[in-house]
Amino acid sequence: MDIKLQKTGLDIEIKARCENQEKIRKILKLKKAKFLGKFNMEDVYFNVKSGRLKTRVGDIDDILIQYNRENKSSPKRSDFLVSIIDKKSNVIPSLKKALGVKVIVKKQREIYILDNIRFHIDNVVGLGKFIEIEVRGEKESQLKKLREQIKEYLQFFDIKKKDLIAGSYSDLLLKK
Repeated sequence: MDIKLQKTGLDIEIKARCENQEKIRKILKLKKAKFLGKFNMEDVYFNVKSGRLKTRVGDIDDILIQYNRENKSSPKRSDFLVSIIDKKSNVIPSLKKALGVKVIVKKQREIYILDNIRFHIDNVVGLGKFIEIEVRGEKESQLKKLREQIKEYLQFFDIKKKDLIAGSYSDLLLKK
């Protein structure tokens, strides 16, 4: 698979409702973003005391993701740790048994990459259509630049403040 998996780091990200995903695709094509494909994914969120812990299985590598992120609708910092899961292991059943499942999110995701920016065009079962932008970095000193990059793409895509989502898809599903 052509997706470079960053194991640790920080990013500045947004998630927004997006009914006009075709407009986003056209802008990404004009910007010469690399289309990596369309993937079916299932995220299983576990009950944890702080941050979030989830597994992601689907058409690409199975992974375990632990992350801490503020629940605010404006661009937010996320610190993460990613581990690849051996498909033959018992990691996922073990986590389900030990921690309990909080919620399961099923989605179809298109992934585009442009330099240090990942764009996800998501169709989430039970929730609808979204765009997610993650501007990736590795050092605290990059935060100002990362925030500037994400603001630039909020303008390119004409994403309105009212469409920004504070939490994760798991939070939205739990509120339903």
